[in-house]
Amino acid sequence: MRIEECGLRMTARREFLKFLAASPYLAALALEAQQAEVIGSPADALSVMDFEEAAHRKVLPGHWAYMASGVDDDATLRANRGGYTHVQLRPRRLRDATKVDMRVDLFGTTYASPIFLCPTGGEKSFHPDGELAVARAAKARNTLQILSTATSTGVEDVNGARGQPVWYQLYAPPSWDANEALLHRVEAAGCSVIALTVDNTTGRNSETYLRTRGSVKQCVACHPDGPGSGPRPMTAPLTMPGGRGSNPAMDWAFVDRLRRFWKGKFIIKGIDTREDARLAVEHGLDGILVSNPGGRSTETGRATIEALPEVVAEVGNRMPVFVDGGVRRGTDVFKALALGARAVGIGRPFLWGLGAFGQAGVDRVLEILQGELKLAMGNCGTRTVADISRAYVATPDWRQ
Repeated sequence: MRIEECGLRMTARREFLKFLAASPYLAALALEAQQAEVIGSPADALSVMDFEEAAHRKVLPGHWAYMASGVDDDATLRANRGGYTHVQLRPRRLRDATKVDMRVDLFGTTYASPIFLCPTGGEKSFHPDGELAVARAAKARNTLQILSTATSTGVEDVNGARGQPVWYQLYAPPSWDANEALLHRVEAAGCSVIALTVDNTTGRNSETYLRTRGSVKQCVACHPDGPGSGPRPMTAPLTMPGGRGSNPAMDWAFVDRLRRFWKGKFIIKGIDTREDARLAVEHGLDGILVSNPGGRSTETGRATIEALPEVVAEVGNRMPVFVDGGVRRGTDVFKALALGARAVGIGRPFLWGLGAFGQAGVDRVLEILQGELKLAMGNCGTRTVADISRAYVATPDWRQ
């Protein structure tokens, strides 16, 4: 080989190695390999994302696929998370950050932070202690817990483990008598807040779940008639006569009837437009939870964080607005609060913690997010949750 050719090849090799060193693709692969390391205990987690793979390896494939998937092409699921990348922080400097107070009052009860645990069905699918493990972690961190109609543990036991009544999310059955029976039981258990879910009344197109759930034979252990048939009675202590799922005929007249029947606080979960927010005010509701739930109802392609400002603007100070969907960081919570949310919900992150380590995992997820929020509040110059306002964020990518 001629000296000139050898020199050219060596130069080309050096340039190629430089290219590899600067390649974002290889950097992403290296990061993925690093993240693939599975934590062995809750204390090993540095972010809530560290719990995902640890839970994935322990939870049954069908249960995991049901939780992790969205609907249609999963575009809304991705939008929920991606939406927060389009909200920028505008921190104020040189403010005393030694006395940050994250406490928030929600309908007369004070919680340690504005982070709450969203209603998720069948939490025993992720750990044998299910909702009880979640309730005990919520008690330890003084966190609001909302219990799903599809709970795998009775509301009475959950309230006992939590040490105070949880909020109750209602999937309204088709029969009015069933609604009454359900709410009588919830009221007797001490619950004073219900959240009527209105964004999934006709079912969902769970395509990714159906493709990734694995063998349906494993489902017989929990679902006697296979996937979608509903859990066995022992894992559905709040199931009432009148059919499963939400009433597809629900309308504002139904909301009025429910408002007259239920004497406690009544919020609606699943509103994400100013038009419906205005109707919620007109019909005497006590609050709105902007939700889609986790990209698992209709493939709108729209993030809840992007829907939040128009709902907040419409209701003004007439009722509190809550939001969930895509929250993975304390800075995400801060951004949602700045855009007008009174409190911010998490779903999949605490299920990851539950699936990986039970109560200890949920506790650590809350500890991480509360710690990150406190850091964000201090670094942005806000001492209390009430201090966080629209002035602390910018949304240059959003249509104004």
